[in-house]
Amino acid sequence: MATLGLIGSGNIGGTLARLAVNAGLDVVLSNSRGPETLAQLVAELGPRARAATPAQAAEAGDWVVVTIPLKNAFQLPAAPLAGRIVLDTGNYYPDRDGHFARLDSGEATSSELVQEHLADSKVVKVFNNIYFGHLLDLARPSGAPDRSALPIAGDDAAAKERATTLLDTLGYDAVDAGPLAASWRFQPGTPAYGLPYLKDPAARLDQDPGQPADTATIEQALAAATR
Repeated sequence: MATLGLIGSGNIGGTLARLAVNAGLDVVLSNSRGPETLAQLVAELGPRARAATPAQAAEAGDWVVVTIPLKNAFQLPAAPLAGRIVLDTGNYYPDRDGHFARLDSGEATSSELVQEHLADSKVVKVFNNIYFGHLLDLARPSGAPDRSALPIAGDDAAAKERATTLLDTLGYDAVDAGPLAASWRFQPGTPAYGLPYLKDPAARLDQDPGQPADTATIEQALAAATR
């Protein structure tokens, strides 16, 4: 059975763990505070889930989700992630992460910086543009008429294919947005960031029930992005 490793087990990480277990995948969760702090979440998820260290989660995962603040991503040990498909859910928030000159200038995207740090990994940007509550609620089986899509970006074609396979397993179609350099098209402040999945754009995220956003909707949102 395939395994999803998670480095970071907060809102997005915990949601992906639930979707993975529901889809029949094994899950290895980790965070910066130690496996013992994940006991309650593991108990909720059941026998397919276990807690471990970040290095152990990296070694166990057929895919490894990194879902931590960008400012902490450069402290990740690269060796356990070498050769792995790393799914980067991060976004750049200067108020939280501090300023990065290359990001402020548009010279690079946050996922390109993560790829530079994890030079021997295959980074794919995904899961960063949707509210975690909608990510859980909008998952649908393959072929469902109300299935939603998520954008992905990456520099390795095979890694993007594997990421697409995971998305399909978890309940989503994938829209290939291009290389990591193009991942700005679904970062904060763009039409593809959150908005396609909102039923009421004026509502609070935690009070909005969400709405499906199919492949065409996401393609249109990506095409509308400007810098």
